[in-house]
Amino acid sequence: VWLQRVTPTAVFTQHVLQPAIQHGQNLIEMSTFDTQSSGRMTGGYRTHDQEEVVVGWQEKLFSQFEIDLFKSEHACQSPLDFQYRNEILSLEETEKKNFRIFTYTDFDRYTNMQEYSQSTTTSAKEVPSYLAERMSHVRRRRQERRMMEGKVPRSRIITWQPTEEFVRNNHVLNNPVQTMYIMGDLGPYGKLGKREDEYVLCTIKVDNNGVLSIRPDFSGSKPAYRIETEGEKKDLWLYTINNVSVTVQKEDQEREKNLFKDLYNRHKDYLHTLVGEEFEIPPIGTLQLFVNGEIVSAQGFEYDNLYVQFLLELPDNWFCSSRQQLSGVTQTCSTKVEGRENVAYFSYPFNFEMTLRSEDQPEDTLPQWPVLYFGVHSSDFWQRHRIEGYGYIRIPDSPGSCILTCQTWRPIVPGTVAEMRRFFVGGFLELEDMTYTRTPSTFKGERLSRFGFRTETTGTVTVRFHCMQQCRSFLDSSMARKKSQNVLERMGGLSHQASLQSVIAAFGRAQQRMREAQESLSKDLLHASSFLESMSVAK
Repeated sequence: VWLQRVTPTAVFTQHVLQPAIQHGQNLIEMSTFDTQSSGRMTGGYRTHDQEEVVVGWQEKLFSQFEIDLFKSEHACQSPLDFQYRNEILSLEETEKKNFRIFTYTDFDRYTNMQEYSQSTTTSAKEVPSYLAERMSHVRRRRQERRMMEGKVPRSRIITWQPTEEFVRNNHVLNNPVQTMYIMGDLGPYGKLGKREDEYVLCTIKVDNNGVLSIRPDFSGSKPAYRIETEGEKKDLWLYTINNVSVTVQKEDQEREKNLFKDLYNRHKDYLHTLVGEEFEIPPIGTLQLFVNGEIVSAQGFEYDNLYVQFLLELPDNWFCSSRQQLSGVTQTCSTKVEGRENVAYFSYPFNFEMTLRSEDQPEDTLPQWPVLYFGVHSSDFWQRHRIEGYGYIRIPDSPGSCILTCQTWRPIVPGTVAEMRRFFVGGFLELEDMTYTRTPSTFKGERLSRFGFRTETTGTVTVRFHCMQQCRSFLDSSMARKKSQNVLERMGGLSHQASLQSVIAAFGRAQQRMREAQESLSKDLLHASSFLESMSVAK
């Protein structure tokens, strides 16, 4: 930083001797205006009206005001003040580096108020807003980093009656920066050390993102900056700012790059020790099934205020943790009319984690898949609970996401008495075992007869599934080519089971079409026989 005072005599000399300067004459009076003279960029020099200082980042240069202030031990209040006092006392034994130029570092109690009171528009009648006035008192300083834990703070998140200090500290969003001011004491010689004579020559800021801002910019080949002091005697000062930092060598850049690389590698190793490098692999011969599901909605039922009870049934060779909950109940939800149906949206999540052990599975049979049973109930103002329907859904055997709809039914008794009892009393016919909607788990016979069991079709339940499967055979492709394979590996990721189910479904549709064809044929035969009888009567 180079600083020089332009005296009236020098200005007069410049004005009078301007023609001589144009003729190429070298004048001693004008040599002081050469801002690019040699010898300044080394150690610096100073006189009463001219000074040059090389300043480093966050380097503290004391002003005459600070020297006079911290010489007194009573003026020191903080540890930083005592540190400044010791440095000032040690400077008395050596030659002082600066005379008019000094600095305020990020640790000093100084804020340039002109930075925060600048106008936001070009209007001369601009009135500062409430937020602008509050921001003018906020110091954008570096903040200490604190470890944030992933917990909800115990203090109140919303402050309904904030104080003025709370608003000042929390209302304005600031990006914390490190700030350094290069100042100039432009007072008359012999009367230095007055606050009103301090002027900001340069402001340097570095934010948390590493962005460096300098205001005003480096002079370079541009003209010198001008400052006109206030008061009765208005002096004109010229100053320039130039970057004299030593260029970083290529070897130093490589060394810094390797240092950061080593630091990142150590941090990566530390994270590996916390998380681990591999996933937990299930034992050989087992398949882990992870199901994250959601009971989305229920529609088409007779009464309002619905809730759903669900139960997961694990077939043979399936097991889960003792802490795994296999049943649950949703919240009670009112219905809303959409189209012609009354729909109740639950959005109730559930999750299951199950394991299939294939060692005990017979080689000639396919494993049974878990089944999710539903029971839809309703309740009213008088706490009358009614069963609205039962249904079940087989857990999808292929990984991925899907949405399935379950058709439900409920048991009935013919006659009006049962329906009146259901309306006035509630309750009535319910299944003791929810698995009876399919084949009960307790049934060990060959055929299950439901003769005489009357039911009525009711509404539907929509469920969303997100399934994940994990098995060693998915990773080891060579095991799939072995001759001796267990059931899971023969299925090849359960694709055989999916194809088998599609074949069974197609076979069922073919049987349905055959029954329809037989019914139509019997009807045609009846028509033919009636026609023959009418012909015989006519004869």
